[in-house]
Formats: sequence, C-alpha cells, structure tokens
Amino acid sequence: MNAHQGKDTKVISNGHNSPTMKNKEINGSSPKMHKKHKWCIPSSDMSRRTVNPIRRVVDTMRIEPNPSYSPISLSIGDPTVFGNLLPHPNMLEAIEESLHSHKHNGYGPAIGNLEARKAIAKCMTVPEAPLTEKDIVITSACSGAIEICIGTLANPGDNMLCPKPGFSLYKTIGTSNGVDVRYYNLMPNKEWEVDLEHMESLIDEKTKFIVVNNPSNPCGSVYTRQHLLAILEVAERNKLPILADEIYAYSVFSGETFYPLASLTTSVPVLSCCAISKRFLVPGWRLGWIQIHDRNDLFKEVRAGLADMATRILGANSIIQGALPRILRDTPQDWFDENMAFIEDITNVACNSLSKVPGLKCIRPRGAMYMMVGIDKTILKSIKDDIHFTTDLMAKKSVFCLPGTCFQFPDYFRVVLTVPRGMVEEACARIEEYCREIIEQNSVD
Repeated sequence: MNAHQGKDTKVISNGHNSPTMKNKEINGSSPKMHKKHKWCIPSSDMSRRTVNPIRRVVDTMRIEPNPSYSPISLSIGDPTVFGNLLPHPNMLEAIEESLHSHKHNGYGPAIGNLEARKAIAKCMTVPEAPLTEKDIVITSACSGAIEICIGTLANPGDNMLCPKPGFSLYKTIGTSNGVDVRYYNLMPNKEWEVDLEHMESLIDEKTKFIVVNNPSNPCGSVYTRQHLLAILEVAERNKLPILADEIYAYSVFSGETFYPLASLTTSVPVLSCCAISKRFLVPGWRLGWIQIHDRNDLFKEVRAGLADMATRILGANSIIQGALPRILRDTPQDWFDENMAFIEDITNVACNSLSKVPGLKCIRPRGAMYMMVGIDKTILKSIKDDIHFTTDLMAKKSVFCLPGTCFQFPDYFRVVLTVPRGMVEEACARIEEYCREIIEQNSVD
C-alpha cells in the first residue's frame, strides 16, 4: 500500500469517481442519480423523420405476380440489373491498376484525393464555368453529394424548393434534417418544364435554395437553354443559390443538348452534384462529387461547411478515387454514344407501343433513362389511382412499374429504359393487353 494512503482511503481509477466527485458526495452536494426501472431505448427524432417515399409506397403494395407470366421489372433505376449494359474495359483496368498499386488502401483527404479532384475539374470544366480542384468535393455517390449540400445550406426550420415530380431522395434527406420540402410543379403538357410562377410563389424568408434536376429523374426531360435561363432569373431575383442535380449530365438523346446550369450564369452561385454512377454504368462504385460554382465569393462560408461536412464520412472509396483520373481520361466518347443510342432505341420502342394504348399518355423523354406515362381514369374507369394500376398490372401481367406517387405525382407511372429490347417489347404488349381488358370489362359492367 502506498505510504500516503490511509487504511480507509479509496483508490480513484476513473473520471466518474474523481476526488472532486468524492468530496461532493461527502459534502452532500452530489447530483441525484436517475435510475430507470425498465428498458427504454427510443430512436432519434432524425431517424423517425427519415422516410424513403419509394420504399414506403412499394413495401406496402404487397404485390404477388401472376405465375403464368415471367416477371418483368421496369422499375429499378439501375442500368446494370439485366447485364446488358457493362462498364468499358478501360474502367476495369483502371480499377485493377489502382488496387494493385497499393497506394490507395488507406484514408485520404475527407474532401477527396487531390489527383481525383483535379481529374474531375478538368473533365467537367466548360469555358463558361471553369473549375479547379479547389472547387471539387468528392462524395459517396451523388446521393452523398446531395446530402452534404442540403446539410450545409439549410438548418432545421428552413425550407427548400424541389421539383414535382422529382427524385424521392430530396424529401428523404430534407425531412430527415428538419428542413421543410416545398414542391414546385413541373408541367407534363410542356415536356415537364418548370411552372416558374408557381416556383416563385413558394419562396419566403425561410427559403434557402432551389433544387433543379436536369436531365430529370423520373421524367427524362432535358431543359432548353432558354428555360434554364428563366429558372436562373427566378433565383437571381430572389437571391437564392441553386442545388443542381446533374447526375445525368450529357446523357441526352440525338439532337438534344445538355447545358450545365452554372455555364449560363455569372451571378447565381450553383452547387452541382454529379457522379460516375449512371453515365459510366457503375452505381455500385459509389463515387460522386460536388462542383462549387461561385464567381462572386458568395459561397465562402459554404465552401468551409462542405469541407467540414465531408469529414463526417472521412472520404469516399479510395480505390475508386485512385482509378478515377484514368476512368475520366480513357473512357471513349463513342462508348457513351453507343449506350445513349441503346437507351434512345428502347425509348422509341416504349413510346411507340404505349402511345397507342387507350387510357395511357406517353411524354417522350429527351435523355436520362426514364419515362413518365399518364393514366387516363376517364377511359380506364375502374382504376382508382396509380398505385391500384401498378399493383393490378403486376398481379395480372407480372409487369412492375413504379407508381407516380413515389415521385409526388399521382396518376402516372415511371418506366425505366435500360431494359433489353425484347423484354420491353413483351412488357409493353402485356400493358396494352391489360388496359384493353380493363376497357372491355368496364363496357360489360
């Protein structure tokens, strides 16, 4: 025993039983200990606010396909599902090189590997919107980029403007963060252009930014230069930055042009979110980025905030980052062109087939990999709504499409256009058969 320790002295071994705490106990001034009599472990408010609209809708549909037909899914926004669209061999070689170099097995900078950021800046720069590595934050896929941007631009109680119909993740992330998601209308009769008057009517002192998705999921629309300028005018007039979801950048059909939003303004600050996921056909590689477009240093605090938010995950996949310079440099343009030609061909097949079906209205897409189809309930009279339509279609014909309700747009359904041609032809034939059977049954009733 230590000579300084008396017989009744207790040895203090941790901070919870410090000498100071012991003295407080002796003096009768210690805080009261709260004891629980039963287990109670609630989830956080954030977790309870976090809901994926697609999962909530689909999981409650409880669909059983018709065993007489082989199931065909036109619902999954993953171009790799059917194995007909594969990454370019140069991309696989780049991954192997990165892996075997043993240079990318550890942690990198939270905002991304320097060489990868330089490669992204070089690839995505256009003369009207130049980028350097300082303008790039690498993220875990485009969804990670969107999450970091929303978390940096808005506080709980603020609001953000999002397109309707639109990608469901905006709502998932925004609501999870306590941000009010307000939807501005897209107009199907004008190829999904923004209803600018409606957009502007939603803005108030709590509005922090506008989300613009071009090319669009779920619509497949590609905005003209003139329409993008009109959107920027609304942002400029109200002094609001734009979060541009441009994951389908340059994924447009023949005769169409993609305009990076930031290339059309020198005054509106833009955070553009992109990734290799869809255009490079590797969504599972989880590599995205944020492009910071800011000509007037209005994003000074936001830049620092984005970097701080990136430290929450300590960087994206280092192997993919190591391969990225070669992936961006060596993937040939004709490979991208072939992929888009395939998707455009499938689009033509689906549009030409479904536009002839009574009760359906196709809005021809201009890019991306999706199409929205309207349901006319005055013709398909027994159909209650889009969830009824898609559930019944699966039950009777084993074809599954996502209901428009997943995208805040009822009485439509979304078709994915990366499916092999034969499967699309068969699916469209079954959809037509289903609609004609409904009309015939309605006439009997």
